[in-house]
Amino acid sequence: MVTIRDFHFSYRRNPVFTGLNLDLQPGHIYGLLGRNGMGKSTLLYNIAGLLFPRKGSIRAMGFEPGKRQPAFLQKVFLVPEEFYLPPVRIDQWVRHTAPFYTSFDRQAFDRILRDFGIPDGSKLDEMSYGQRKKALISFGLATNAPLLLMDEPTNGLNILSKGQFRKVIAGALDENKCILISTHQVKDLENLIDRITVIDEGKILFDHSLQTISATLHFSLSFDAEESAHALYSESSFKGNALILPNIYGEESQPDLEMLYKAIVAEGAKINAAFGAAQ
Repeated sequence: MVTIRDFHFSYRRNPVFTGLNLDLQPGHIYGLLGRNGMGKSTLLYNIAGLLFPRKGSIRAMGFEPGKRQPAFLQKVFLVPEEFYLPPVRIDQWVRHTAPFYTSFDRQAFDRILRDFGIPDGSKLDEMSYGQRKKALISFGLATNAPLLLMDEPTNGLNILSKGQFRKVIAGALDENKCILISTHQVKDLENLIDRITVIDEGKILFDHSLQTISATLHFSLSFDAEESAHALYSESSFKGNALILPNIYGEESQPDLEMLYKAIVAEGAKINAAFGAAQ
């Protein structure tokens, strides 16, 4: 669905990406992880056609995003971290904006809005930041765009709303859609994403599916000093040492995405070597 080859991008003389290659397939929810300022938003904006590569190519659903063709714009929706919504009631905003998206589903929009606890008669400029974001997320899902890009979507949402966000996103995915979510709040995406891509300083540090991660790594708690010594990564806690180990016995465990992210940043060579050895 999205193919990125030899992608270069810079802000004036400050390079952000130098030769990035990445493929995104339909039927998946991708987690784009990384520290603030490492290029996550820049990548999303390039895929959406709002920024333009300095070198290399991006193809999305057969289109070159930077050309901003109407047929492409109907098929992609970006939920940015910072956004503007007009000072009108939700219904008026939807009536004027939905016609740009030929597959927009008003019933789905109303249902998701109710799930988020937002009255449809609300005026956008009288809503909190979190409520406006939930309205924008609801609209994005209701467009039925095959490519949905979300930049830090859980910022501004409370704990209950984050749980509802995970529920509506999981319910929106089908085999024809690709959802790419960038975040540095890894915990918010647990049990939602099925592939993790970590970028840092314009490079991909890690790119694997949850299925591959579970087959390759074992996550456990242990007080055993010898076991801890053989860990690829460890953290101390009052429950014992939290460990990431090579999954040499094929045991099932629940990946801790927050700990995995920290391990990739701190011990990327060790973590990636485990995946090389498993192939």
